[in-house]
Amino acid sequence: IFLGEFIDRVRQKKSDITVLDLGCGKGGDLLKWKKGRIKKLVCTDIADISVQQCKHRYEEMKARCRYNEHIFDAEFIQADSTKDLLSSKYSDPDMRFDICSCQFVYHYSFETYEQADMMLKNACGNLSPGGYFIGTTPNSFELVKRLEASETNSFGNDVYNVKFEKKGDYPLFGCKYDFHLEEVVDVPEFLVYFPLLEEMAKKHGMKLVYKMTFREFYEEKIKNEEHKMLLRRMQALEPYSTSGDSRLVSDKPDDYEHAKEFIKDGKAKLPLGTLSKSEWEATS
Repeated sequence: IFLGEFIDRVRQKKSDITVLDLGCGKGGDLLKWKKGRIKKLVCTDIADISVQQCKHRYEEMKARCRYNEHIFDAEFIQADSTKDLLSSKYSDPDMRFDICSCQFVYHYSFETYEQADMMLKNACGNLSPGGYFIGTTPNSFELVKRLEASETNSFGNDVYNVKFEKKGDYPLFGCKYDFHLEEVVDVPEFLVYFPLLEEMAKKHGMKLVYKMTFREFYEEKIKNEEHKMLLRRMQALEPYSTSGDSRLVSDKPDDYEHAKEFIKDGKAKLPLGTLSKSEWEATS
């Protein structure tokens, strides 16, 4: 949804769109770029195995295209974007991007000022005038709020856990915490103080145009019927019914009290699409 909206913004001014996927991972957004009918994509990641998997997925996607179906050109670069200057690795060092997408990666750079600034330089330094840097990062204010409310130096539930080295001391850089997400992630990360990020971005010619928490974003976009249909197609929500015949992620009855109350008020058709309380806490 988000990437598509900004592709549409750029397309109002130009037809040939070039994108930098900063921290591309295994290529989870390749289909989004294809759907957006961009012209060129540069994918980069610190992990060589991820870059190779991303390249393989792109080649498979390209091979499946019909003879008259458009697909963007792409190049793939293994690099540490917190330390390496990416422009020296592009096929064309003067290449300009209309969009830089950096999804759940930028916060790793906040180990030091130098790393955070280099990643911003890579994200913004080769943007065309009017180009967009689109990033998603954990909410540092929410993390600190939950930590301070905890009796220990950690907090979480069955789905996720966050552990800090100590409470009460939150340096602007190098404020490390360990994040564990059930069966998916178990890595050290760093707090990003957003007002500081905004000031640093100004140095690279950027100004803030859009900022939302996940909760705010969800509540705004779910009003659109097309977005509701997308949630259903993605099977992003659990089907919950009071009959007890639904297969649920959590076996804790309290995790679905909100759904039970919503149904009791007669506001929903069954089955009701929802998340468990534990999952919602992890996402918000």
